[in-house]
Amino acid sequence: MKETVLDNPAWGALTSVHADFAQGTDHAKRYKPGIVPFVAVDDAQSDRLKELDPWMNAGETFFIIGDLPALPAGWVVEHELPCAQMVLESSMPPMMDDEGIPVSLLGEADATDMYNLINSLQPGYYNKDTRLLGTYYGIRQGGELVAMAGERMRLNGFTELSAICTHKDYSGRGYAQRLINRLCQQHAAAGVVSYLHVSLANERAIRIYEHMGFETRREIVFRRVRK
Repeated sequence: MKETVLDNPAWGALTSVHADFAQGTDHAKRYKPGIVPFVAVDDAQSDRLKELDPWMNAGETFFIIGDLPALPAGWVVEHELPCAQMVLESSMPPMMDDEGIPVSLLGEADATDMYNLINSLQPGYYNKDTRLLGTYYGIRQGGELVAMAGERMRLNGFTELSAICTHKDYSGRGYAQRLINRLCQQHAAAGVVSYLHVSLANERAIRIYEHMGFETRREIVFRRVRK
């Protein structure tokens, strides 16, 4: 398995499955504004990030994932989030259907509810059009979206699980695990490896992912940068 592409996942996605969402040059790219705030270069040891400067707005914040390349003048690192990059190395057994947990495919009609839920819990990483990057599932109770999970950075052979969240009033019911399982089953059927990123400080989530079969591949840093 050629997992080295996961060392620079945004670049791998922007130059393969997500090429239609890319802006930039042959060596430096970003996701289009409004999709997801990630930028990347092909070689973190180079100064090619400066090629992307014309595509970035003054005052804009965005994330560089993995090794930090030389920053152009005026770009400043505001925050660093060390994460575990976890990969599902083996297939996950399907969960039994439970009529009490109605899982639904989320789409355009759910866009506002999706944005509000994820940003109430994990602000800064999800835009209203992030959902366009892949498939998203959710669980509603009383008409309210209370849990969701979906796909973010997709590259050849690998798909990232992201926007995994549950409203605090509904935590502990296994909703997130059910949604993750649904996505991983689809990935396995398509011959795609599931992976995800989780803050190293979120020990509870890491334990849950390990229980589900994910293994930590490496530590990787998400750096928030402002132009």
